[in-house]
Amino acid sequence: MKVRIRSQVAVEEIMAKKVKLADDNEHKDMWIKRDMNLEDREKEKVLRSETKEKNKKRTEIEKNFYWRVVDMRLKKWYQRKKEEVVGEARN
Repeated sequence: MKVRIRSQVAVEEIMAKKVKLADDNEHKDMWIKRDMNLEDREKEKVLRSETKEKNKKRTEIEKNFYWRVVDMRLKKWYQRKKEEVVGEARN
């Protein structure tokens, strides 16, 4: 489904809050992405393949993070320890 939003402020707010969908079991299979032209889609495809390669080559020391494509850039994404997640759930 494609949705057009006239307000750039609304777009930025939606894009900032889209990560919360992953935490919601009812909407887990839903994604929100910006509309991209062919050139941007190709760049993103190359970046995604780079992330897969980098994630496969991580050493044991590097297992506390993985690579992701965020805003058309490669970024390190640090994993939380299970104790931290459980501790936060109790608070």
